Amino acid sequence: MKRHEFLKSIGFRGAALMAVLSACTKAEDSVLPALTISPASPSTGSGTGTGSETGTTTPTTGTDLSTITNRLLTIDLSASSSANLKKVGGYITQSGIVVAQSSSGVFVAATQTCTHEPKRQVIFNVNEYYCTAHGARFSLTGSGKNSFGSRGLTIYKTATDGKTVVVYS
Repeated sequence: MKRHEFLKSIGFRGAALMAVLSACTKAEDSVLPALTISPASPSTGSGTGTGSETGTTTPTTGTDLSTITNRLLTIDLSASSSANLKKVGGYITQSGIVVAQSSSGVFVAATQTCTHEPKRQVIFNVNEYYCTAHGARFSLTGSGKNSFGSRGLTIYKTATDGKTVVVYS
């Protein structure tokens, strides 16, 4: 049961309901400015974020990618579907995973399913993961940045040779 449904069930209505709901909101739960997300097909989804940051994760770079086991995704950086990954702050969503270039040559990846409510709407936004459904915010390490993100987010390992990005567990 959602908070507003509970409050209605115990008798709150109209202005009283809005007052109680407003009192329950914390400053860190505020919604970020709207993002422009390009339409995506369900299988390869894509979107664009803007900005840059200094990565808080340390993905593997310059590794022999053929030795990586437990692969979840293999992304060809020369493919048109991965064009957003060529710029810092750009991201794509594919197979339920958000992959982004957080700083020059540094790729990060996380599940697209939010832990606040199981909605597949997590995107990369400047220097954090953000759920467009209800405002949950997560750091690049997966820890929650507001009360909606308090359960954290699953983060995956990444490796690149400059031509391919591999996301693995």
